[in-house]
Amino acid sequence: QVQLVESGGGLVQAGGSLRLSCAAAGRTFSNYFMGWFRQAPGKEREFVAAISGSGGSTRYADSVKGRFTISRDNAKNTVYLQMNSLKPEDTAVYYCAASIVATTWRQPYEYDYWGQGTQVTVSS
Repeated sequence: QVQLVESGGGLVQAGGSLRLSCAAAGRTFSNYFMGWFRQAPGKEREFVAAISGSGGSTRYADSVKGRFTISRDNAKNTVYLQMNSLKPEDTAVYYCAASIVATTWRQPYEYDYWGQGTQVTVSS
């Protein structure tokens, strides 16, 4: 079992920045791919970013590439999502997730453990 707890969400104006954190507990953190997903009201959960266990490889959704950065600190069992140049369409509940084995890294079904989510609201 892996327990994931997100933090750092909030209300920000368009063009602003937020940094999300996801603290993990339970198993060897560096064994897991980590991903960030988001879900807006009435929409399906969508991939945002993912990072390999070592942190050496990352992937991003086209909609956030160049604005968001995923990183991890295995010594602190934490993964981060730095979000810059935020837009109103980034408004959603953001979830972190952990996966032992992932093929595309982009599909929710590839992830075994999920956090409760943190709300991000971007005002125009």
